[in-house]
Amino acid sequence: MDYIFERAWQETLDRVSKQFGERLEYGALLMLIGLQELGQDYAKYKKDQKIDLMHIGICTVLLPFGYYKFMGRDEEGWPHFERVQNLPPLTPEEQELLIKKAIVEYFKEEV
Repeated sequence: MDYIFERAWQETLDRVSKQFGERLEYGALLMLIGLQELGQDYAKYKKDQKIDLMHIGICTVLLPFGYYKFMGRDEEGWPHFERVQNLPPLTPEEQELLIKKAIVEYFKEEV
């Protein structure tokens, strides 16, 4: 286990959760990043829009790793990305770890 990363992940969760007054987890952080990148406040979103917000979150945090490229925004202001390279073959656990590391880096940049 990577204790340094695990500590950074918990500190990120604690810091962001404190701002919202409740404990946020992995999926909620991705949706929050998607909302932030969309530039809109939280509102009622349909299930497919929530999935789109999480996709924006994933693309955004993986952008610095070179997996995605920002293409621009549509007429409604939603950001769009293009996959530049495929992720290496990863187990679901390895993929989640990669995204968690990217989330930690994203929030380091935001501070």
